Amino acid sequence: MKQSEFLNTVMPFKDKLFRMAKRLLVSTEEAEDATQEVLMKLWTKNTTLSKYKSVEAFAMTMTKNYCLDRLKSKQANNLKLVHSNYTDGNTSLQKKVEVADSLQWMTKIMNTLPEQQRMVLQLRDIEQYDYDEIAEMLEMNQTAIRVTLSRARKAVREQLIKKHNYGIG
Repeated sequence: MKQSEFLNTVMPFKDKLFRMAKRLLVSTEEAEDATQEVLMKLWTKNTTLSKYKSVEAFAMTMTKNYCLDRLKSKQANNLKLVHSNYTDGNTSLQKKVEVADSLQWMTKIMNTLPEQQRMVLQLRDIEQYDYDEIAEMLEMNQTAIRVTLSRARKAVREQLIKKHNYGIG
């Protein structure tokens, strides 16, 4: 695979790799490093990339594994899993405060979810992957993906209802 062909294949989903890394690693710098590392690994495998049914799914799996390895490593003691990727500069102060509060609660709620539920929720509801792609990336069957997603959504919903019914939890 030539460089131009590689760029045409990989560049369309480069931002998705970054968002996945950012979701897992929180730090923008760490996410950029992770994305760069995965792109370098993909380039070293460029002669065999054509054998994969979905290069994007393969790259997302590589990103997930790389980030999880970083989180487990000793040099990543200060990293944590978190959700915070919403910004909009054209809203009122009141709306910004409400959105910041909602994101803060979603972050807290998502941090209480098991890792697998966080990953499935991220890939399905935020990155908009279909069940086949998620199953391939996470090496799970579609039924398990659906059950995990359902449980994650239910847990988030219950926590949000509790927060709204009782105020600060």
